[in-house]
Amino acid sequence: MAPSHVLKCCQRVLAWVPVAFIALVVAWSYYAYVVELCVFTISSTAEKVVYLVVFHLSFFMFVWSYWKTIFTSPASPSNEFCLSKADKEQYEKEERPESQQEILRRAAKDLPIYTTTASRAIRYCDRCQLIKPDRCHHCSACDICVLKMDHHCPWVNNCVGFSNYKFFLLFLMYSLLYCLFVAATVLQYFIKFWTLCRRKAAENCPKNELPDTHAKFHVLFLFFVAAMFFISILSLFSYHCWLVGKNRSTIETFRAPTFRNGPDKNGFSLGCSKNLREVFGDEKKYWLLPIFTSLGDGCNFPTRLVIMDPEQVTVPSQNESAKSSGTNQSFPTRPLSESQNRLLAGDCQWVESGPEEESVKTGAKKHIIVSLES
Repeated sequence: MAPSHVLKCCQRVLAWVPVAFIALVVAWSYYAYVVELCVFTISSTAEKVVYLVVFHLSFFMFVWSYWKTIFTSPASPSNEFCLSKADKEQYEKEERPESQQEILRRAAKDLPIYTTTASRAIRYCDRCQLIKPDRCHHCSACDICVLKMDHHCPWVNNCVGFSNYKFFLLFLMYSLLYCLFVAATVLQYFIKFWTLCRRKAAENCPKNELPDTHAKFHVLFLFFVAAMFFISILSLFSYHCWLVGKNRSTIETFRAPTFRNGPDKNGFSLGCSKNLREVFGDEKKYWLLPIFTSLGDGCNFPTRLVIMDPEQVTVPSQNESAKSSGTNQSFPTRPLSESQNRLLAGDCQWVESGPEEESVKTGAKKHIIVSLES
């Protein structure tokens, strides 16, 4: 027990090494830009003021979004996805996979689940002992099931999922802008330091150029580091922008979710506009701020394949529910929840449905299909 405990502690400490490295680089870049460049190198007061104001604005947004990405806990499934004590005991006693699946199908018949494993079985996590909601996966590093898991990022020592995916995107965007601004404003001084004043003799150095001081090395390395990080982050940010437009996670790109009609990478895509609003929310004034505005609860997601399936749109009767738990049904058929209806509402505004709308379910269903096809 003791060696295992020590090993886990060492792993937890080592997991913070990439974050500490980024923090040191950012702290050094702040010193190099503010002190060595703006204070000791730039002579124009107006240029100093403009550079410092824009720099601190981009620096603050970058640090804020990075902090939120690191320290926002990954969202886990709610208790409704956990098996009851009786079902759990029966599941553990059963040795045949068919009997275990029958228990899971019975437990999942009232849950908003539309995806299965590749073999059409209910997605169940033996580690967390719960039925996995759609787009939920178990993270071996965090040792928990994470809602809408995208990946585990070592640079933030955290899982990127439903609770912090917006923060992660903003972190990439603001770090990209931060590096671009630093590289662009340092470029002219980088060229001067790199090409001029190479000779130690003062008489060979032009009088109108910068002195050869220790600031030279900070400015030179600052440009190289900013340019290097800009190039590397640009490809990652572009990739995640593409994922948002397609409403996919990194995991779903490599392993498409399986629906009743088979695997489909675009099963959760509702169109670029609605995909974007599902991540950033429906109030654009909050899009660029690292505050949580994503729509939904992380367990329910609107699915174009489910909407197009009339058997899953209509509410099944008691007889139909009983049939759906039979052996011929690979996974339970559930109606659209209130959360999914809200996310698939028209382009005017996404609001919760009131009780008075229950009498017009048929009209709402047609409206959903029409808005989805448009």
